[in-house]
Amino acid sequence: MKKKQADAPREKSRKRVTLAKSVTVEMEERKSVFLGHAAPVCSEEEARAFIDGKRREYHDATHNVYAYLLNGGAIARYSDDGEPQGTAGIPVLNVVKLSGATDLCVVVTRYFGGILLGAGGLVRAYGASARQAVETAGLAAFEPWAVLRVTLSYSDYQKLTAALPKLGAEEDSCEFGEAVTSFCALLASREEEFRRGVAELTAGRAVIALEKVEERASPA
Repeated sequence: MKKKQADAPREKSRKRVTLAKSVTVEMEERKSVFLGHAAPVCSEEEARAFIDGKRREYHDATHNVYAYLLNGGAIARYSDDGEPQGTAGIPVLNVVKLSGATDLCVVVTRYFGGILLGAGGLVRAYGASARQAVETAGLAAFEPWAVLRVTLSYSDYQKLTAALPKLGAEEDSCEFGEAVTSFCALLASREEEFRRGVAELTAGRAVIALEKVEERASPA
């Protein structure tokens, strides 16, 4: 008897942790005003666009310091934007690296208040502003989700809707005609499990097709 070949192991979905939203926060240090701007970005082009946008918006500021991190730390850039070397961009980048996130950009805008902060004061102020922005934005984990188009009878559709929580899926939308077309979303890593479950539930009558794969926030 020919030995059945084992199925190749499926690669687990990898979570991508980044900022949950874009924010701007404000703090004051010895009459200098620091505005911390933080945003999730997916590429250097997006990061540069975010930086350029803040430079235009705060064109009258004394400095617009920035740092960004991409691809799990493979790409890291920063700028002191005229502040003494090592006192601005690096403290912001350190906050970004220690945040536990990737694919994010932080810009710290400074309006000079007339009192020199010294090297140590600058490091603390830029770091604090960046940290406040990242903490305010918060973190979110994202994973690949598969959206599957399931075509089935009305009676099988009732069985499907009752079984969706157990199958780890949720229904995005539904179309009713001669048959029912349900668009079900779930973690991409559970796609094969879902297909098997629906096949068993409907005795193989349901037709399942992959509609798309997209990144969504992971379930808690």
